[in-house]
Amino acid sequence: MMNVLVYGALGRMGSIVVNKVEEAEDLVLSSAVDTYSRGGAVLKDLADVAEIPDVVVDFSHHTLTPALLDWCVSKNVPLVLCTTGHDGAERAAIDRAAQRIPVFFSANMSMGIAALADLARRAAALFPEADIEIVEAHHNRKLDAPSGTALMLAEAIRQVRPGAVPHPGRSGLGKRDKNEIGIHAVRMGALPGTHAVLISTDSQTLTLKHEAHDRALFADGALDAARFLAGRPAGLYDMSSLVK
Repeated sequence: MMNVLVYGALGRMGSIVVNKVEEAEDLVLSSAVDTYSRGGAVLKDLADVAEIPDVVVDFSHHTLTPALLDWCVSKNVPLVLCTTGHDGAERAAIDRAAQRIPVFFSANMSMGIAALADLARRAAALFPEADIEIVEAHHNRKLDAPSGTALMLAEAIRQVRPGAVPHPGRSGLGKRDKNEIGIHAVRMGALPGTHAVLISTDSQTLTLKHEAHDRALFADGALDAARFLAGRPAGLYDMSSLVK
């Protein structure tokens, strides 16, 4: 049995993860922590955690990442980091922590998105002169735009097209730069998340698309990542590590 601490347990995703852990036969919810807790079964601070877990699954907020990393390093606990929108300092903190503990970090915990990134990378290599655009749509409460997943897809494409430059939110006058990867963000309603990669030449367009129908898929992916980390050495892992 694996003891799991869920951080950000009162959030939309955190609460789903808590339910998934409680339903799983091979997992035990050791603690649920959220800075918005007002008492009860959910702890307000990591300092209140009595039982050191086997792994932490985080669906809180990127600004809490440095403190969470420090706690995990001090307790030698692997971390599945599911937040997005990290700034440079927070990304550097993730890299430092990964030298001490296993850290699974992905902007999107969906196996389908991992497949989409792989397909986009291979398609971009097949059409080196094509224009590439990414369109992503999410619910109207999402804070970051473009999404971390859209940026992750752009980085996957840049592995085979290193001169390409992500270009979020085109506006104004001017011809499209041949090397840009346009990224367009749509925010409306209660959409769980849609990502499309369009690869177009003068004669044809290839559209690769992933649609999330239920946020539960991200919880499932996060818990698969938690299981993956069991017994792993320190290092930085992502969805490509899981699907290999």
